[in-house]
Amino acid sequence: MKVSVIGAGVVGLACASELQARGAQVTIYEQGESVGDSACSWWAGGMLAPWCERESAEEPVERLGAEALDWWDTRVGGVERNGSLVLALGRDAGELRRFARRTSEYEEIDGTRVGAIEPDLAGRFGAGLYFAGEGHLNPRRALADLAKGLAARGAELCFGSAMEPDNAPGDAVLDCRGLAARDVLPGLRGVKGEMLVIRSADVTLSRPVRLLHPRIPLYIVPRGDGVFMVGATMIESDDRTRISARSMLELLGAAYALHPAFGEAEILETGVDVRPAFADNLPRLVRHGNGRVLHVNGMYRHGFLLAPAVARMAAEAVLDATATPEFFQC
Repeated sequence: MKVSVIGAGVVGLACASELQARGAQVTIYEQGESVGDSACSWWAGGMLAPWCERESAEEPVERLGAEALDWWDTRVGGVERNGSLVLALGRDAGELRRFARRTSEYEEIDGTRVGAIEPDLAGRFGAGLYFAGEGHLNPRRALADLAKGLAARGAELCFGSAMEPDNAPGDAVLDCRGLAARDVLPGLRGVKGEMLVIRSADVTLSRPVRLLHPRIPLYIVPRGDGVFMVGATMIESDDRTRISARSMLELLGAAYALHPAFGEAEILETGVDVRPAFADNLPRLVRHGNGRVLHVNGMYRHGFLLAPAVARMAAEAVLDATATPEFFQC
């Protein structure tokens, strides 16, 4: 079967990888000039944290997200399986208890254990939650490696190509355009996310750290060589303009609250993009009638976490006309 995939973000590349592994001949069309050039997944945190995400997400995110660690390790490698650490300042101790009530697969740890897990945080927090089974990856490297692997196995990647789903060639078409597909997917909305990339030679972390706050939890993800991603806001908006002053203050304040040495960090990059989401913040696979186009969309903030499971479902729906996987709508 010949399949066109429109969009080379994390969803499009994951779907192409699943289809290729099942014998399909895949062509990928991407309007940007390179991998990640116009994809919101370029700004992702890369946290593979299904149990942490359950705090604010529906049950499928936890269940299906658990597949992601092995999938990414098999496809591109580079998954750091050092777990996740959830912390709160003393005044926000209630947030830590609330987080614990809504999640599972964690160990309640005291300040001594926090320091043992992350020595640079020793003496700064009296308690925390340690999710040992979680991991993280570098999303930009993962996207590039996934595209490279697809090309090496015979897939064609067409950059600078704003292909429309109805005009795409092939026996089937996967529309993975994200928010650009609002014209055919009623109810698709944008959720703005803002992030920073900073560098500090004075702080070392081995795993993502979530710092809870009554308004919005923020996280810091190590990228290696003293580089950290700090993110991310969740604002109901499709505005892709520059980061707001308020968000910049919140992100930098979270880093400083985690460790004062971040106050001397160098800001390398700021990023803003819009995540596509439906009302329930769960993805959907939508086919209109018996058409050959399958729309795969609505990943919200769970792109890297849910892409493997959603790609599996999309491949099933494309290769078997009778299949009705989870999230499928016709």
